[in-house]
Amino acid sequence: MGKARTLAQVYRRFGEADTAGSSPLYGRVAVALSESDEALRAIEAAPARKRHPALILAALHDLALAGRAPALAAAYEAADGAVAADAAIGTLLSMTDEVAAIAARRRPRTGETGRHAVLYPAVAEAAHRVGASAVGLIDVGCSAGFNLNVDRVGIAYGDGRSLGDPSSPVQVSASMVGERPVPERAMPEVVARVGVDPDPVDVTDAGEARWLRACVPPDRPEQMARLAAETALAAAAPPVLLQGDAIEVLTEAFARVPPDALPVVTTTWALSDLPLEGRLRFLHRLDETAAHRPVAWVSAEGVGVAPAIPTFGDRRASGHSIIGLALLDHSTVRTEAVGRCWSRGRLLSWLTGS
Repeated sequence: MGKARTLAQVYRRFGEADTAGSSPLYGRVAVALSESDEALRAIEAAPARKRHPALILAALHDLALAGRAPALAAAYEAADGAVAADAAIGTLLSMTDEVAAIAARRRPRTGETGRHAVLYPAVAEAAHRVGASAVGLIDVGCSAGFNLNVDRVGIAYGDGRSLGDPSSPVQVSASMVGERPVPERAMPEVVARVGVDPDPVDVTDAGEARWLRACVPPDRPEQMARLAAETALAAAAPPVLLQGDAIEVLTEAFARVPPDALPVVTTTWALSDLPLEGRLRFLHRLDETAAHRPVAWVSAEGVGVAPAIPTFGDRRASGHSIIGLALLDHSTVRTEAVGRCWSRGRLLSWLTGS
């Protein structure tokens, strides 16, 4: 939140612009908070860096989901914006310390699901090119580790093709752009699933799983349903979660992949959190491991974010991301941009031959 804008302005902008078209309920609540001097003073009980609307609203939602704010929970259940606004202010004023404490120890979680449509064909392509009969998945910036279940979901593409498990409780879809279809080859056996994150989410912990739900606006039932299905799938067979700096922990992550399997590192909009020097160190760590065994890296990152991945000459901040594939083996590094995607993988264009 910039110094030039007051807290009231930040909440009004969030309500009128940032949530436009995505959560009318949160839009109404955020504007109401911006107009209440008492509510704004209560928000200031949270640390300065923890007063963002997305975090405060998630903290309030967490209290509602935990049964500690029944009036707010009922208003959210009814999807009544006016009642929810009043209940949110009432909860904030009566539970100021609790809201501030949740905000202080938490950070917003995107709750993003559905990235499998991008990852599945790229991981299968990597294994195919190396001739691997088994892969070990290592997801950097894994959060709750949903990407690590890419082989356990069903994926429907807009051109009528499908991949994965059609009987899975998790079903995702993606629209297609262009004439080239995604390859229909199946992913080989996944023999290791390792997530790397500075603050991973253990979905077997009730409080952690509830916080993921709390970060989704209550008037987005389809997203809530997808999140619930992904959470249940991850909890049924939890991956290995390694906490720490990605570059430092990668060595341990590679050690968790059996020697006869291809380690496939995946990054989905995770490298932008690192400075350029950090991204280059990440690539160097992959190269170090490739001196001893083949390594693949599948990425979905903004244009120019993933080092060494071609960009087709696309401009940065162009509104889409590049799907990259890198294969490293001893001193050989082969990189290719295999596609473009938009809306975090809900729309994609496959650009390489099968």
